[in-house]
Amino acid sequence: MQDAPLFHEITKGPDTGKAYWVTASDGVRLRVGHWPEHRPETREAADPSAPSQGTILLFPGRTEYIEKYGLIASELCALGYHVLTIDWRGQGLADRPDQERALGHVGHFDEYQLDVDAMVDLGRQLNLPEPWTLLGHSMGGCIGLRSLYNGLPVKSAIFSAPMWGIAMATPLRPIAWSLSWALHKTPLATSLSPGTKRETYLSISPFEDNMLTTDPDMYTYMADQAKAHPELTLGGPTVGWLYAALRETQDLMSRPAPATPAVSFLGTQERIVQPGPIHKHMAKWSNGELIMVPGAEHEVLMEAQAIRQQVYDALDRLETGKPKADPVSA
Repeated sequence: MQDAPLFHEITKGPDTGKAYWVTASDGVRLRVGHWPEHRPETREAADPSAPSQGTILLFPGRTEYIEKYGLIASELCALGYHVLTIDWRGQGLADRPDQERALGHVGHFDEYQLDVDAMVDLGRQLNLPEPWTLLGHSMGGCIGLRSLYNGLPVKSAIFSAPMWGIAMATPLRPIAWSLSWALHKTPLATSLSPGTKRETYLSISPFEDNMLTTDPDMYTYMADQAKAHPELTLGGPTVGWLYAALRETQDLMSRPAPATPAVSFLGTQERIVQPGPIHKHMAKWSNGELIMVPGAEHEVLMEAQAIRQQVYDALDRLETGKPKADPVSA
């Protein structure tokens, strides 16, 4: 294991966190971050021999990077969990395509499964405690769902606004399919998708009416990170990525729900991923639960602490087998 940079000054995470370089089976270099559990003195005094709660495999969304989840890791580690997360290929400090480095690109979503394999291998090398739980946000929820079908060794899963469909105006959907299909095997596959920008969203969008969070402090937290280390950021997706994403979400939604117990969170103000597939897929998930978060935007984990606590409460229910939460009206 080779140490990699981790920018502690912007994470607001435990200072015990470390990052490592790992290499996927196709030779792509990735960065994986690990924060060990850190029990507060009150918990230590109550039960100094209490075992770890296990490990959270945190799958970030498109454009994201390890440091963004430092604050979330701090809260999860205080609950007794280890947290393992990753810079997917093409983002953060992981290897990026030689052309259009500011754009997110893969030719097929199966490539991300190679990243998952490398992440799991590192977790085994670190001997991270079980049970393992998946926590997948947005694109990470798409990658995570495929990983469940592929046998990801987790006991349960939590999804935050999973990208099981991409939000776009209905008249544009057939255009997106046809254009991305026509270009995905040409040199133009690495060009910017129409309607998106090369600049990262946080650098060009004010807090007012942003599509990520209603919490100004959390928006500032994310924007300050992007400003301090722009090399971590990413602009819009390529045409090739768009076609790969449309194919992947279509295939995933055609499948029966996995057997893994799961909870999905979705803000009622969601404008980035398509809500319909989430409702439909969770409706057929026999041991799954969909929790609507009134007023929340796309980044449920970057909303106010009271909303984040709902995620941690769901994690506790999954681990202990407690009854489902009372439904929250949209």
